[in-house]
Amino acid sequence: MGTVTDYLATLSGPNRETLERVVAVAREVVPEATEGTSYAMPALMVHGKAFLSTLETKKHLAIYPFSGQVFPRLADKLEGFDWDRGTLRFSAEHPVPDEVLREIVSLRVADIEAKLSSK
Repeated sequence: MGTVTDYLATLSGPNRETLERVVAVAREVVPEATEGTSYAMPALMVHGKAFLSTLETKKHLAIYPFSGQVFPRLADKLEGFDWDRGTLRFSAEHPVPDEVLREIVSLRVADIEAKLSSK
C-alpha cells in the first residue's frame, strides 16, 4: 500500500479529508513521526514502531493503533463508535473528536516508549 502520504493521495472527498485530519492530529502529538508500513498497512511510526494506521474500507473508516490495549482504556470516550480491541470504526459524518485522537496516539506512544525504556 505504500506510505501514509501515498495512501491518502489515492482517496478523495470527505473520507480523505477525515483521514487526513486523523493523521494531522497524530503528527501534532508526535511531530517526529515517520512513515512506514506495518501488517501491510501504511503507518505512522515512532522509534521504529507503528503507532497508528487509518484506512478507508467499503463500510467505514478505521483507526488501528497496533495494540489491543489502547481502546479498552478509552471505552467511556468511544461511546457511539463501533470498536474492538484493535480497531475503531467511524465515518466522515461521525468523525472521532480531535481530543480522543490525541489520547489514542498519546496512549499508544507512551506504551511504545515504556517498552523501550524497560529494555
